[in-house]
Amino acid sequence: MNVADKKRLLREMLFARRFEERCYEAYVERKIGGFLHLYPGQEACAIGVMEAARPGFDYVVTGYRDHVHAIKCGSDPKAVMAELYGKETGCSKGRGGSMHIFDASVRFMGGYALVGGPFPLAAGMAKAIKMKGGEEIAICFLGDAANNQGTFHESLNMASVWNLPVLYVTENNLYGIGTHIDRSTAVRDQFKRVAGYDIPANQVDGQDIETVYAAAKEAVDHVRSGKGPYFLELMTYRYRGHSMSDSGAYRCKEEEKEWGKRDPIIILRDRLIEAGDYTLDEYEALDKAILDEIENDIIPFSENSPEPVVAELEKYVLADNDPYVKGGAH
Repeated sequence: MNVADKKRLLREMLFARRFEERCYEAYVERKIGGFLHLYPGQEACAIGVMEAARPGFDYVVTGYRDHVHAIKCGSDPKAVMAELYGKETGCSKGRGGSMHIFDASVRFMGGYALVGGPFPLAAGMAKAIKMKGGEEIAICFLGDAANNQGTFHESLNMASVWNLPVLYVTENNLYGIGTHIDRSTAVRDQFKRVAGYDIPANQVDGQDIETVYAAAKEAVDHVRSGKGPYFLELMTYRYRGHSMSDSGAYRCKEEEKEWGKRDPIIILRDRLIEAGDYTLDEYEALDKAILDEIENDIIPFSENSPEPVVAELEKYVLADNDPYVKGGAH
């Protein structure tokens, strides 16, 4: 990874952080409604993995902490923010909100509210790719707590039996909502759980984007070469609660402080500075430019976009095909 790439990735992570922080503010201002799950602290995971893949070409699916994944795949940040605002210009036409970002134009096949739901979806996408003889791969991101769902075991078993081109990525932030992994999961190291399905796996530091990229490159190359599925576990930490209703009171201050020292953005920034390739002044200028873009371009676009038309409530669903809706059956 050259210096130019590192600087670009630093910008992408910092943009993701500021974007998510602005989402928090908009939610407090009651401009964003519904559920909101934010990503600060985990930026190196989605961005590092997708850097090793082919954004916009490979198929990506994840859970409901999905804004950054969509943006890295190529979704317009304005359309993502407008979706959070529930506007017609949103990437899901204002119908999905934070938990259901979807953009088929860049093959981001959605964030899903059902815990564990993306596991079989990714396997299905990979099966379709294999049947068509495509060069794409399917990538499934989920948190560690999702691995206790039955869909995890069923999907990984089928992926292995059918030798599917799918990469499963666990973003292990140690908590399932407010429950620590040690209280809910017999095997803390998630990469060990796939041994029963004969799937190669790796566990790496999810706070260092260069480490994530290197591990993801190996995983992606394995899957794309036709060798079957791969499982990658990234050890990470979310700096905010599970959702906006979560105060995070169950976590001790010492733990938060220790993980705060391993901020993925600061790790890469300081590494560039120490190598003489970057300055603190450049970083501060970058930060200001990002904040200006969000405040002067993305937020106004979202606030000024039209609301969905009530008369088109059923436009993107199958209600018109249901005889019960039409009154044709009793």
